[in-house]
Amino acid sequence: MGFFCSFYTFEGIKKFWTFIHSIKLDELCNTFEFVSSGPSTDYTAYICIDTCIIYCKSNVMDLEEGIPVDLKTSDLYIPVPHKNNLQLGQSLALLFIDQEIPQNYNLAASLFSKRGAYRRFKELLQLEGLFQKWFVFEANV
Repeated sequence: MGFFCSFYTFEGIKKFWTFIHSIKLDELCNTFEFVSSGPSTDYTAYICIDTCIIYCKSNVMDLEEGIPVDLKTSDLYIPVPHKNNLQLGQSLALLFIDQEIPQNYNLAASLFSKRGAYRRFKELLQLEGLFQKWFVFEANV
């Protein structure tokens, strides 16, 4: 039985509660930033559900030894997602448009229906003079 599937039992809920309270938020945020700092294949990280130890791997730099060989195959480890896997970009972009230029919301939403959406979104920002403001907004979220 997988870690998340075991929530339906009292023991599963206790295990999840202990797990959540054993991880420091700043460590988790730093790990998320590490994983998201490059292409999704360059940096990965996993959290052991028994020990709450975070293991980081990289295809572009040497990191510490002692990383378990079964990170990807064992139910004992939860992968830390890359920011692109969370698909927050479109929602965040549309939130920004709604706040800054709500009259262009439908236009901006239509940009995300095809490939190259982010490029077209940035072109819209340039046209509206909001390019720098977008990066500040994105960094603060």
